[in-house]
Amino acid sequence: MTNMPTVKLGIVAVSRDCFPATLSEERRKAVVAALGKTHVSVAEVKTIVENENHVLEALAELKTAGCNALVVYLGNFGPEGPETMLAQRFCGPVMFAAAAEETGKNLIKGRGDAYCGMLNASYNLGLRKVNAYIPEYPVGTACEVATMIKEFVPIAKALIAIKKLKLFTFGPRPFDFLACNAPIKPLFDLGIEIQENSELDLYAKFKENENDPRVEKVAAEMATELGQGNKQPGVLKRLAQLEITLLDWAEANKGASEYFIFANKCWPAFQTQFGMVPCYVNSRLAARGIPVSCETDIYGAITEYILQIVTDLPATLLDINNTVPYDMYEENKKSLTNYKPTDMFMGFHCGNTPICHLKNGEMKYQLIMNRLLEDPNKEPDITRGTLEGQINPGQVTLFRIQSTADCELKSYIAQGETLDIDPCTFGGVGIIAVPEMARFYRHVLVGKRYPHHAGLGFGHVGKALFSIMKLLGVGDVAYNKPAGQLYCGENPF
Repeated sequence: MTNMPTVKLGIVAVSRDCFPATLSEERRKAVVAALGKTHVSVAEVKTIVENENHVLEALAELKTAGCNALVVYLGNFGPEGPETMLAQRFCGPVMFAAAAEETGKNLIKGRGDAYCGMLNASYNLGLRKVNAYIPEYPVGTACEVATMIKEFVPIAKALIAIKKLKLFTFGPRPFDFLACNAPIKPLFDLGIEIQENSELDLYAKFKENENDPRVEKVAAEMATELGQGNKQPGVLKRLAQLEITLLDWAEANKGASEYFIFANKCWPAFQTQFGMVPCYVNSRLAARGIPVSCETDIYGAITEYILQIVTDLPATLLDINNTVPYDMYEENKKSLTNYKPTDMFMGFHCGNTPICHLKNGEMKYQLIMNRLLEDPNKEPDITRGTLEGQINPGQVTLFRIQSTADCELKSYIAQGETLDIDPCTFGGVGIIAVPEMARFYRHVLVGKRYPHHAGLGFGHVGKALFSIMKLLGVGDVAYNKPAGQLYCGENPF
């Protein structure tokens, strides 16, 4: 996938001048060696930071190496002022970690006291208002610190990307889906640029591309990708025309931003004017790392983008749509020993999930729009363009970042799995199981007034998402609590 930054890590060891700097140097080298075994590359800054002059030298080395993320490593107690000044002046995400003592046989000359130093580093970061990433337990051996740094990479990647991201919208949010409407001020606070456009802007550019020679080429690519699943070949040129129009728009308008995503209105006037549903185009762009959320869901697009960065896979956006019938549960009960019927639901959308995440994905027409807009006695025309199929089984994470009406960011995270059970319905759809989903649904999704769209990331990535939310200043991060652990306001009787 494209449309995401590459993290270039730098590591700087720090040393309080009453400790031997060689202790920090040796421990830094050990961490770098351990990182090599995890296949994470890092620029090893040679300057050991003991004072302010060393801060300037280290920053110069980091700049020369092209680093956009930094690990400040307390090889011993560390100098509180200089080490936090380094974090404050570095332009990018910063992580702090500290060395554990290696052996009980060398606790006189070889003791570093970084366990103590981390406390004062945290205190001084607060004084400077530096929101650095500190792992859950930030003190460890070389191998343990290397693991912490590896976990920091997707977190840093998300923070870098958000600062250089632009979100394009087309069309107002549909009145019937007012739940997707939320203030955009918090996104500007995060550093995200937003350019809202009319559907007419998109339509004008779309018409200009009607005879563009690229249309035939992209339509042929679509046909090859769909293979036997190309059940509506007559709509491919229209879809290809839309795809090149969206990409042209982004290139012409992204300006100072490096990365971009879309939140586009997709019904009902879209069908009558553009002559298709855009779902398959949305799926193709998402597969390339460019999420296009449905129904002008701005926070849905941001949600998808964060998920793809953390998983390094395309994400999707689904309605938390319908319950699983009890007879379907009973028919599959032998394989559902870990789940109650209320732990399961169907995640659905018309056809925006990338084909790589579907079993036997097929190009079809949108049944609901067809009922509304076309004669049921005729072959579908303007409602063609969905990519339908069962979502592949495997681990997934439900996630959403959202603004409240009074501009406070909130989010939820729940790990679960997509089950290998035929949903027996239309659309891009899967049966998703989340432990204690019923309580999570009532006390988080309903209780905290979240909209119906959920981001679905392919893998269990809750740990990284939680850290990203905290670093972005999201105070309310909800999750599916286990049985016996009550939500605030949950009836205990």
